Order: sequence, then C-alpha cells, then structure tokens
Amino acid sequence: MGKIDTVRTMLNDKTEETSMEVHESNYRGWKAMPFIIGNETFEKLGALGTLANLLIYLTTVFNMKSITAATIVNVFNGTTNFGTLVGAYLCDTYFGRYNTLAFSTVMSFLGLLAIDLTAAVSKLHPPHCAKDSPICQGPTPGQLAFLMAAFGLMIIGAGGVRPCNLAFGADQFNPKTESGKRGINSFFNWYFFTFTFAQMISLTLIVYVQSNVSWAIGLAIPAILMLIACLVFFMGSKIYVKVKATGSPMTSVAQVIAVSIKKRRLKPVDQPWLTLFNHIPLNSINVKLPYTNQFRFLDKAAIKTDEDETNLDGSPRDPWKLCSMQQVEEVKCLMRVLPIWISAVIFYIAIVQQHTYAVFQAVQSDRRLGNSEFQIPAASYTVFLMLSLSIFIPVYDRILVPFMQRLTGKEGGITILQRIGIGILLSVITMIVSAVIEERRRTIALNKPTLGIAARRGDISSMSSLWLIIQLAIAGLAEAFGSIGLVEFYYKQFPENMRSIAGSLFFCGMAGASYVSSLLITIVHKTTEGSANGNWLSEDLNKGRLDYYYYMIAVIGAFNFAYFLVCANWFKYKGGEDGSAHTIEITTQSKQSEKVSA
Repeated sequence: MGKIDTVRTMLNDKTEETSMEVHESNYRGWKAMPFIIGNETFEKLGALGTLANLLIYLTTVFNMKSITAATIVNVFNGTTNFGTLVGAYLCDTYFGRYNTLAFSTVMSFLGLLAIDLTAAVSKLHPPHCAKDSPICQGPTPGQLAFLMAAFGLMIIGAGGVRPCNLAFGADQFNPKTESGKRGINSFFNWYFFTFTFAQMISLTLIVYVQSNVSWAIGLAIPAILMLIACLVFFMGSKIYVKVKATGSPMTSVAQVIAVSIKKRRLKPVDQPWLTLFNHIPLNSINVKLPYTNQFRFLDKAAIKTDEDETNLDGSPRDPWKLCSMQQVEEVKCLMRVLPIWISAVIFYIAIVQQHTYAVFQAVQSDRRLGNSEFQIPAASYTVFLMLSLSIFIPVYDRILVPFMQRLTGKEGGITILQRIGIGILLSVITMIVSAVIEERRRTIALNKPTLGIAARRGDISSMSSLWLIIQLAIAGLAEAFGSIGLVEFYYKQFPENMRSIAGSLFFCGMAGASYVSSLLITIVHKTTEGSANGNWLSEDLNKGRLDYYYYMIAVIGAFNFAYFLVCANWFKYKGGEDGSAHTIEITTQSKQSEKVSA
C-alpha cells in the first residue's frame, strides 16, 4: 500500500503541474480590469446618483412627510446592506460570482429605470402641491406599490452586486504569482478610488440636475449609467475567470459545530496535526490550511472513533458525525475574524458622524466663499472626506507601498491588521479634532454670530465652515487605511468558497455602525435632556454640547483601539505568518478544471 500511495502522490504532483500551467494562462489580471472597474464605476454612479437625493425626492415629488420618508430611506438602506448576506449566500452556494453579478446588474438597471418612470410619468406620482395650499395629496396605493417594486428591484440588485464585485475582481489575478498578489492588493485600493469618485460625482453633478433642472432627467442619468455598466460588464465575459459555486459553504460550518458538540466528551488527542482526521475533496477550491491551536474545542469534530466510517475515496460516510481537520480550520478562520469585525463596527461610528453631525456643524457655520454671497451647500461638505480618500489612495498605492516594501521587506509594506489599526487610530484623532473645531465654532457663535444669514436651527457662527475640512480630511485618511484594510482582510481571511459572504460582512459592519450610532444618539439625548448643562444634542448646536458627544465617541474609539490591539496580537493569519501575502495551494488537476473556467 505504501508504494501505491507513493505512486499516486507522484501522479497527483505531475497533474498539478500541468493544471497550473493551463490554469495560469486563464488569468488576465489587469486586462480584465477596464471591464470590471468600468462596470463598478458606472454601477456606483447610477445607484448612488439616485440614493444621494432620495429623501428629497420622496418629500417633494411623492409629498411624503419627513418622518415617513426618513423611515422608508432607513429601512431601504438597512435592508440593502443586510441583503448582501442573502446575495452572498446564493452566490457562493448556487450561482457563482459571474452569474450573480450579471443578474444583479440587470436588476439594478430595471430598478433605476422604474424609479425614473415615477418621475417622468405623471400618473405614477401625486400631483404637485399648490403653493398656497398647506395640504398636499399623498401617493395612491398603486403609485406607492410601483415605487416599492422599484426599491425591491434595487435591493435585489445591490444584494448581489455589493458582495460579489470585489471578490470577482480579485478572482482575475493569479494569487500564486508575485505580480498577481500585487495586483490583488492594488485592486482593493483602486476599487475604493472608483467608489469614492462615484460618490463625489453623485453628490455634486447628479444631485444638482435632480434638484435644479428636472427630476425626470436627473433620475434618467443614473438609469443610463447603469445600462452602460451592464454593457461594459458583458463586453468582458470572454476573458473573465469564473469561479463556480461549490454548494453551501455554511453547511460545512454547521457540521463542524454540531459534531464538536456531539463529541464534546472525547479527550483531546496528542499531536492533533498528525492524528486528526483530514480529508480534502478533489473539487475543493479552498486553501489547504495547517493546524492551529486556537479554538481547540472544535478539534473534537475531527477525532475519528470506531463508530465513524469512511467511503472508498476517504470521505466520511456521515459528515454530521465526522468532519475533517480542514473543515475545522476553516471554521476557526471565521471565528478569528469576528472579533475584528466587532472592532470595525465601532470604528465606523466615527465615520458616520462626519456624514450626519458634521453637516449640522456646516449649517451653523459661515459657508460663504470670501466676500461673495454664494454659500456652499451643507450636505456637499462630505465631498471633502471623499476627496481626501481619493487623493491619498494613488499616493499610498504608488509611493508609500513601494517605499514601505523596501523598508520592511513585506509584500504590502505593512500587514493588513497594521493598516486597519492605523485607520482606527486616525478615527479617534478625527473625533478629537472634530470636538475642538466644534468647541471653537460654538464659542464664536455665542460671542460673535454672523449677521445677515438666517438659520432655522440657531445663530450662525462667524467661523468659516472651511475649518471643517480638517476633520473631514482626517476621516478620509482613516477610511483609506481602515476601510480598504478591512475589505482586504475579509477577502483574504475567509475560506475561498465564502468570499462573497466576506464581501457582505463589510456592508453589514457599516449597517451595524449606523444602528449603534442611532442608539448612542438616543441614549445621549435622553440622558442629557434634563441635565444642568442642557441637552448635548440640541436642535440648536449653540445651545447643546456636540463637542462633548464627539469626545465621548473618541473615548469609545480609544477603548476600541486597545481592544483591537489585543485582538490583532492574538490573531493568526490564514495559512501564513502575516497578512502581507496570500498563497493559494492547488492540489489536483480536477480541483482546477472542474471549478475554474475562463
């Protein structure tokens, strides 16, 4: 038997070399990027061009009350972000990333087209309110149903596009070559660059057309851009690497947990890396993982007893009674990521404030440019955060990374967790700077308000709103390190057959931060409402203490940074010593020819 096994190993090694040569020729790398990044850019321009002004659209065209419109938008955004989990599951389990993206992009286009029709066709929206009439006619059930159907199409589209497009782009690079690994790292940077670029265009040009020219034309532009995204995506179909779905990845996770519970009374084995049952299916696309000594209670799922039987190919006869060490290690990968994800949720709380309360700061600051009467719209200040991110990404990718590579000898210059840690630290600095600027704005407003500028919330501070650029620029740098690092971290640390789910985890973190931020606002509002110093979050910022609220988030962020350092020190990267490299092992010809096609 020993000689047979030796011969079999030699044959597998030989076929592995052959398959690698065929497989490597399928990777087109940056040749496929014009189609993927082009699709990503136009898709984001289309989707964000509609979502950026959705609240105003519902209140002005559909005559909804502010609270009703805000509720619909919040539910829509939350459902869209958490819907990525469903889309990722269906992608990894049944359809694969290419098919999911193809279907979802078309659904997004149909959703945007339907929303544009609600503006262009008079029968699909309520009549305009009369100027002198305080009562406006709301939407009919039919009009509301058509609008909700359009939202449903957009949710379906976003649920498939958001978790899959990043992983699909990274699939185009060969992770076994140095150029391929560099390409993956650069792709994450350029992905965020296009995302931020699309946001800036949407918040300026498209929003301007919608608000000042025509809603029908302004909503037609995103629909046309989404149509272009569809065409660009399908143009590259022949050169894409298309990783096929391998069945439900969560079934294996459930099996490991269930079997480890069933076998919890078994004694741990000596030298588990040698004695645990280990079988890797020929059609698996996952990396062969070495044994790790974390979460050792899961090891019992791979202890083979006299009652456990195997098939002729070595696989367990009943996978709900015996799991492989490979399966156990994949579950350990997931469990190691979760503490980092919790830290990411807290990290995003600081970023959320720059999209909400920073706008209120701008409202009560002097937004005039020089001596002119022109005022920068308060909502447009978020562009400075995105501008900071967009400018820094090329500098980081082309200048800082090569410099740090020479300095540290690591592929990305620094590890992924180091990059995330810098982002978290910058988020703390962002909140401290925001508090200092708000304290200055409030003091000037109380002592030297600006005359001649009316404000519904309270007096306008004579402090120039351009001071807010400082905190927004630092927040942009925090995202450049933290957000991009997190996306790369999820992608590389999840099992290969769960990368779409890894992509959805990023959006779930953003949704979680929004919910936690809302909870904090509610708690602070109710706690400080009757205090001696007054409500921190008063409608009139001059009567409140927003700076105290910012300092509170900075303290939470500091604790989060300490928590992250503990988690990062404890963390073990998947199959390697650090997160600067990502190596994928290919075991058999079957593994590649059956699961990867181009």
